[in-house]
Amino acid sequence: MYGIKEIDVSELNQQFENLPDNVRLIDVRTPAEVARGKISGSENLPLHVIPLKVDELAEVEKIIFYCQTGARSAQACAFMTSKGVDNVYNLRG
Repeated sequence: MYGIKEIDVSELNQQFENLPDNVRLIDVRTPAEVARGKISGSENLPLHVIPLKVDELAEVEKIIFYCQTGARSAQACAFMTSKGVDNVYNLRG
């Protein structure tokens, strides 16, 4: 997506076999979607909750957002970037 930094699954696997403490992998899907499965080591923060967590997330060294298609995670990236947080990545694929 234009203007949004992206990382693909193979890059994620190479860089973060075990996610370091300074990286958060955030699933922005709904809890019902997450119940069907999620990436190991990720946490669920539905898209509508992201605005409430800006200050907390701004302190993280690297944030990788993901969802089912990449659309909601791209929205999360765009929102965080609009708030001056540029250490965000959209997981594609």
